[in-house]
Amino acid sequence: MEEKKSVASMRAAELAMSAVFLAFGALVMWDSRRLGASWGEDGPQAGYFPFYIGLFIVLSSVVIIFRALNLGEKGRAPFVEWGQLRMVLAVMAPTVVYVALIANPWFGLGIYLASAVYIAFFMKYLGKYPWTKIAPVSIGVVVFFFLMFEVWFKVPLPKGPIEAAIGFN
Repeated sequence: MEEKKSVASMRAAELAMSAVFLAFGALVMWDSRRLGASWGEDGPQAGYFPFYIGLFIVLSSVVIIFRALNLGEKGRAPFVEWGQLRMVLAVMAPTVVYVALIANPWFGLGIYLASAVYIAFFMKYLGKYPWTKIAPVSIGVVVFFFLMFEVWFKVPLPKGPIEAAIGFN
């Protein structure tokens, strides 16, 4: 029964997200004023267009807040249930760790080693594949992307201490 229990209502989700967007839009407007958000002698200043985009975001957020407060009975409908949220977090949490492992200055592994670990994790824990399939796929994908970016396109990607020790700088 825990799977069907609601985590948040539609009203709460809409209010939370519109508050985030409202803060973001206000920050854009505030910083655009620092750059100059008016029309100068030679045309718009650097913050002119970002200011009005931020204003549009703030106004849209206010409209969404007003609508969320006036949803009536629809506002009580569940936005997400625990079972659904667990499935989303099963993908999102490892992805956040993966991004942190790519270029983090304290414990960064670089993109290649982090990618191999990421692919192996998903194949093992979500796909339930045996290691005999995980190893060639995760290593093969990383080798392919190394060849494609570093060798063929000559685009260096973030490397960690292990890649540096091997000589992949």
